[in-house]
Amino acid sequence: MSEETDVVVVGGGVAGLITARELDRKGLRVTVLEARDRLGGRVWTDHRLGRDLEIGGTWLHWVQPHAWAEVNRYGLEVTRGPRPEEAYWLAGDDVRTGTLDGFMELIDPGMRRLLEGTMQHIPRPDKPLSNPELASVDGFSVQDKLDELDLPVEEYRANEAAWVGHFNAPLGDGAFTSALRWTAATAGSWHLMHEASAVFRLASGTRSLIEAIVADTDADIRTSTEVSRIEHDADGAVVTTTGGERIRARRVVLTLPQNLLGDLDISPGLCAEKKAVTAEGTASKGVKVWIRVRGPIKPFFAYSSAAHPLSVVRTEFLGDDDAVLVSFGADASRISPNDRDAVAEALRVWRDDLEVLEVTGHDWMADPHSRETWLMQKPNQLTRYFAAQQRAEGVLHFAGSDYANLWAGFIDGAIESGHRVARDITTALT
Repeated sequence: MSEETDVVVVGGGVAGLITARELDRKGLRVTVLEARDRLGGRVWTDHRLGRDLEIGGTWLHWVQPHAWAEVNRYGLEVTRGPRPEEAYWLAGDDVRTGTLDGFMELIDPGMRRLLEGTMQHIPRPDKPLSNPELASVDGFSVQDKLDELDLPVEEYRANEAAWVGHFNAPLGDGAFTSALRWTAATAGSWHLMHEASAVFRLASGTRSLIEAIVADTDADIRTSTEVSRIEHDADGAVVTTTGGERIRARRVVLTLPQNLLGDLDISPGLCAEKKAVTAEGTASKGVKVWIRVRGPIKPFFAYSSAAHPLSVVRTEFLGDDDAVLVSFGADASRISPNDRDAVAEALRVWRDDLEVLEVTGHDWMADPHSRETWLMQKPNQLTRYFAAQQRAEGVLHFAGSDYANLWAGFIDGAIESGHRVARDITTALT
């Protein structure tokens, strides 16, 4: 027995919920099917280590227009972690200490040289493929372009570690155009890009955004409901769940990440480009680790290099007798976010005076509903596949932060893509 609706949205992350809200506002019947037992997808606020921690996506900024519109729509409060009073970085194998301003001055020449052609390559970040010559640089990795600069070892390691933090990936895997896209979104300013991607967060967690969107729609939202098969034709589609439910819809929105999309059982199958980019996978394959240490400590940040299990660490919460740090590494297979001893050892790269009490995190690479962290493309993926990734196939539409124009990989990108797809479907059905 099949039920019927106007639109099935596969995935209850930010993109899926925005899509559902906007379609519901237009009077369409919407059913959201989320495989996990919670909503949010790759954003997830969870209470651990005595704090509400962002296990997945976290940061937003007023230069991210779609996210900031939601902040204002729902009156959400924005905050930030404590400002670092100390900084640590590496010059070869030697640890340097200083201030945040000193570190920024150190990496500034390399950043400027690396990104000096940003606005020529991507003059319209909201239309990343608008430059027909972009393919001429899309074949390079960030590692390729960083090596061309021939920087002194201290500058090189500092720049390398900063980009590993942004990419959550080995820099040889990450496309140079991904660095250009982020920087073009801030009109070529690497300082503003750095701030926009890693400083400000929602005071009540990303759960406050998820809860606000859900409360703002009458869509039928179901968790713990995994889709097993989609059959579609010119008139609509039938979505079958692993529980045997069959839902007939006029349109289907798929919000699965790039690394999953091409593996879903869809008949007729998806285009060759969508399958190929799934097979290649994204560059990002890193790890995010939350670390509680004994306090009190001064807030600090530290960068190491791509060769270390943890490349970036900084203080995110301060207590009277403890502090909670957030850290990132380029390769999730090299360190577990739940291995306290391994995390403590990784911190000794910079300092040996921190007593690690607890650690936590989530292996997004092993998560069957993500198999990636945030989107950072590999070389050539932008110019070869991106247009096809956004393109509808009959009654099937595609939303998600991975398919956004402006801030792909961010909460802002998920919101943008949800609006775009909802607009397309509304035009087609009403």
